[in-house]
Amino acid sequence: MQFADIKNDIAFRKIFGNEQKTAPLISFLNASLELEGNHQVVGVTIANPYQFPRIAGEKATILDVRAI
Repeated sequence: MQFADIKNDIAFRKIFGNEQKTAPLISFLNASLELEGNHQVVGVTIANPYQFPRIAGEKATILDVRAI
């Protein structure tokens, strides 16, 4: 079995951007940020990844995963 390369933005979005399954994202954040005990992330809300500019003429931003 071959696994997806999470360094690929599409694979990352598919694995960690699922609103129905946030456990992988929470685990990834806790491991990456080395959070332990009471400082661990316990819940996330997947937010709209599209950020439109506030000033005309600026570029829009699309994040792979945006969470609160």
